[in-house]
Amino acid sequence: MSLLIAGSVATDHLMSFRGHFSDSLVVDQLDKLSVSFLVDDLEVRRGGVAANICFGLGNLGLTPVLVGAVGEDFAEYRAWLERHRVDCDSVHVSQTRHTARFVCTNDSSMAQIASFYPGAMSESREIELKPIVDRVGEPDYVLIGPDDPDGMLRHTDECRQRGYRFVADPSQQLAFGDGVLIRQLIEGAHILFSNEYEASLIMQKTGWSEAEVLSRVGTWIVTLGARGVRVQAEGVETITVSAVPDVVPLEPTGVGDAFRAGFLAALTWGLGHERAAQLGCLLAVHVVERVGTQEYVLSGEAFLARCEKTYGVEAAADIAPHLRTLHP
Repeated sequence: MSLLIAGSVATDHLMSFRGHFSDSLVVDQLDKLSVSFLVDDLEVRRGGVAANICFGLGNLGLTPVLVGAVGEDFAEYRAWLERHRVDCDSVHVSQTRHTARFVCTNDSSMAQIASFYPGAMSESREIELKPIVDRVGEPDYVLIGPDDPDGMLRHTDECRQRGYRFVADPSQQLAFGDGVLIRQLIEGAHILFSNEYEASLIMQKTGWSEAEVLSRVGTWIVTLGARGVRVQAEGVETITVSAVPDVVPLEPTGVGDAFRAGFLAALTWGLGHERAAQLGCLLAVHVVERVGTQEYVLSGEAFLARCEKTYGVEAAADIAPHLRTLHP
């Protein structure tokens, strides 16, 4: 069994602005918007949703399969991911385009203004899942994250046709996608991931109520920022898990990706939704406390101590047997 993680692979250019974006915005003049922010620093880091999730899964001891399209400039990044247990043998390499770029500025309140250049990502529509499954075996889940929209649709349709359990994670693509696209990406998902704002977008653009979304997916995971996470399923009592306290946030990019990695790892280990949400929150804080999405190193002792302090002895005992690959 395996985890196939489809989505963007990118290089992140991360900048920090000491003030607040809102101080430079005039609400009744947004149609004439022209602003520039003097930033304090620039960090160039590895990123992309699928690569970030794979990095998290690899750090937890799994061997996820990265499914995405990159440029010929991917060689160094590939070596990095492979050193962290990521299977890159099914990555599509473009002969004409660069690997995607994410350019993001955060202000002091952790608000973001970002741009994304897709580059080689547009060729993900050329990737078929069956040859990958033939190579690695039947997948536990196929996560379909933000990517080229045609690629996302192809992967989603193939999962439905071939009976692969899939996880819908449209996230950034919800902003531009219309109701038709979003409904196609969500219908029949075993799991749907979104944050609270994205949950509202999903309902607004699809025209579905919360109950109607839940009738079309197995489980809906909604992250709530500092308030934790909500796990919903039709006809089942909602689970709410608190966030990890005493976090000193530095940069929020990739936090949701780490949460997804932790959640999927726990499900792969046979743990329930509550433990999965807890593990997701624990992994997520390792990203928000760093600059860059793949700059953390997990320590088994520290990880479990934080788990016990936040979620109790029983939670730590359930998770501990699965963390044998972590550093002491």
